[in-house]
Amino acid sequence: MPQHIPSAGLKLEAGYLIAESLRRLSPRHLAHNPVMLIVALGTVVTALLAVTHAVQGQPYALDAVIAAILLFTVLFANAAESVAEARGKAQAGALKATRTDLQANRLTAHGEELVAATALRRGDRVRVAPEALIPADGEIVEGAATINESAVTGESAPVLREAGTDNSGVSAGTRVLSDEIVVEVRVDPGHSLLDRMIALVEGAQRQKTPSELALSVLLAAMTLVFLIVVVSLVPLAGFLGAQPSFSVLVALLVCLIPTTIGGLLPAIGIAGMDRAMRANVIAKSGKAVEVAGSIDTLLLDKTGTITLGDRQATVFEPLAGVSADALREAALLTSLADPTPEGKSTVALARAQGCTAHAETDAQYIEFSATTRISGVDLGNGRQLRKGATDAIQRFVTAVGGDYPAQTDRLVDQVAKQGATPLVVAEGGRILGVIALSDVVKSGIRERFATLREMGVRTVMITGDNPVTAAAIAAEAGVDDFIAEATPEQKLAIIRQEQQQGRLVAMMGDGTNDAPALAQADLGLAMNSGTQAAREAGNMVDLDSDPGKLLEVVEIGKQLLITRGSLTTFSLANDVAKYFAILPALFVGTLPALGALNLLNLSNPMNAVLAATLFNALVIPALIPFALKGVRFRPSSASQLLRRNLLVFGLGGLLLPFPTIKAIDLLLTVIQ
Repeated sequence: MPQHIPSAGLKLEAGYLIAESLRRLSPRHLAHNPVMLIVALGTVVTALLAVTHAVQGQPYALDAVIAAILLFTVLFANAAESVAEARGKAQAGALKATRTDLQANRLTAHGEELVAATALRRGDRVRVAPEALIPADGEIVEGAATINESAVTGESAPVLREAGTDNSGVSAGTRVLSDEIVVEVRVDPGHSLLDRMIALVEGAQRQKTPSELALSVLLAAMTLVFLIVVVSLVPLAGFLGAQPSFSVLVALLVCLIPTTIGGLLPAIGIAGMDRAMRANVIAKSGKAVEVAGSIDTLLLDKTGTITLGDRQATVFEPLAGVSADALREAALLTSLADPTPEGKSTVALARAQGCTAHAETDAQYIEFSATTRISGVDLGNGRQLRKGATDAIQRFVTAVGGDYPAQTDRLVDQVAKQGATPLVVAEGGRILGVIALSDVVKSGIRERFATLREMGVRTVMITGDNPVTAAAIAAEAGVDDFIAEATPEQKLAIIRQEQQQGRLVAMMGDGTNDAPALAQADLGLAMNSGTQAAREAGNMVDLDSDPGKLLEVVEIGKQLLITRGSLTTFSLANDVAKYFAILPALFVGTLPALGALNLLNLSNPMNAVLAATLFNALVIPALIPFALKGVRFRPSSASQLLRRNLLVFGLGGLLLPFPTIKAIDLLLTVIQ
C-alpha cells in the first residue's frame, strides 16, 4: 500500500482561523470575490449606521446586529478558504523538512569538487555514491542504481533508474541505495520538483480556472440583478406606505445574492488541488485539475504507461531444421554488446536455459544502435551472428547473399499475434529463429479503462510497435482504439486533430519523445519515473508513475466540477427560498394579499430579516467540511447527474431554509 506525500497534519487553532479570516478582510483580497465584497461593504455601511444612530440617540440595535451578522458571514467565508489553504501549508512544511543543505560532487575537467547543491546549474554533472542523496533534478547519464524515492513519493519500495532508458529521471532529495551513478542536472536551483511541489501546495501559483472565472462572472451578474431588485423595493415600499430601514435593505440584499457559493468557491478550488496532491499527483495549476474532469479522449503511450516498460525475452522460437541450442547460443552472443533491457534479458534467458557460451577475445562486437536496429558479433572463425528487427535482419541476410524463408514471416506473425515483439536471429545468410520479447501489461489496467469508458472517456493507445503487436496489446489492455508505428510528430498531429474537433485531450507519457504531445494536450500527465523533458512538458506529474492514476485524476477533476455545481445549485435554491420567506413577511402589513405567501407565519418583519440573515451566515461554516471533502463521484451520464443534482441539492436547498428560518424566528421571539 503506497504512502502518499508526507503531511504535517492539520491542527487548526481558533486563534489561527480568526487571524487569517481578519487578514483576508483587506479590500485587495475581497476584490477577487465580488459576492463577499458586497457583503463586506454592507457590513461597513450598517456598522456606520449603527454608530450614527447611537450618537444621535436613535435606536441602533437592529443596525448593530445586522452589521455583526454580516461581519460573521464574511469571516466564515474567509475561514473556509483559510482551512483549505492550511492543508497546503501543512504539506509544504513537511516537504520543506525533506529539503536539507545537500552537498554535491560536481565533475570538472580536473576531477571532482564538493559544492553546495544550490551552486549547481543546468548542464552540470555530479557523481552520486551509494547512500548519498541526489542533489538536484536531472537524468542519469552513466550507470544504473536502485533509488529510494520515499522523500518525494512516499513509496518505500526502491525503484531502478538507468542511463539511456526512459527510466533515467531522478529527483532532488531521493537517496541512492546501490551502485554509483553520474547525474546531469536539468534544472536550475529553485526550480526542482520539490521546490515546485512546495510552491504549489502553498497556493502561490494557483489561479482561477476558466469555468471558475465564468462562475464568478455569473455570481457577479446575479449580485447586480438582486441589487437592482432591492433598490427597486424602495419606491415600491414608499408607494405601499412602508419605510424599511437601510440596514434591512442591506440585509435583504445579502440574503438574496448567492453568498453561499460565493463564500465557498475559493475553498472548493483549493481543495481540488489538495486532493490531487494527496493522490501523489503534482498539478501545476488549478486549471489542470479542472480539465481532468472534462476530458473526452485519453492518449496513452504504451511502453512504460500501459505496459511495465522493459520488454523481456521470454521464448526462443527456432526455425525448422535449427536446433534450440544453436538459436540460444547465437541469441546470447549477439546480446553481449546490447546494453538495452531486451539484450540483458536475452542473455539472462539463454543462461537460465543452460547456454554456457562466453565472449571470445578476438571477437568484434557490434553494439545495438537505434539507427540500424541490429546488434551482433563477428567471431574469429568467420561466423557472423546478428539479432535485430525483422526488416533489418532481412536486409542483412539479403546483403550477404542469403535466403529469407517465408517461414520466418509466419513465425514473426505468430509471435506478434501473441502480443510479443519479435527479434530475428541470423548466422550469416541463414535465419536461425525468433526471440519473443513480451511487453507485460500492468495489473488491473483493463478494469481501470473500463471505468474510464463508463465516464465517457475514450482511450487510445499510441505505440511505435507494428500493427499486429499493437493490436494484441490493445486487446489485452482493453483500450478503445490504438495507433501503431506512431512517431512523435504523429502523436502531436493526432492531438491537434482531436482538439480541432472540439474534444479535450489528455496525454500520458514518460519519454522524451512524448514531450511535444504532453505539451500540446489539454492535460499532459507525465510519469515521474520518466525523463526530465517529459516532466517539464506535462502540466501534471504522477509521482507514483502509475498509468491507472489517470482514473483517479479524472475522478478528482469531476469531483471538483460536481462539487462546485452542487453547491451552486444549493445556493441558488437557497436564494429562492429566502426570497419567499422574507418578502411576504416584510410587506404583509401593508399588502395583506401577500399573507397567502407568508408560509412561515414569521413573528414580525424584523425577526424575519434577522432570522434569514443568521441562516445565511450559518450555512457557510456548516458547508465548509462538505466543500473540502467534495461530492462523491459516481460514473453516470450527464442527464443522471443533472437529475441527482436537482433532486438532492436543488430540492434540499429549496426546503432547508424554511424550517431553519422558522426555528431561528421562534428563538428570537423567546429571547425578546
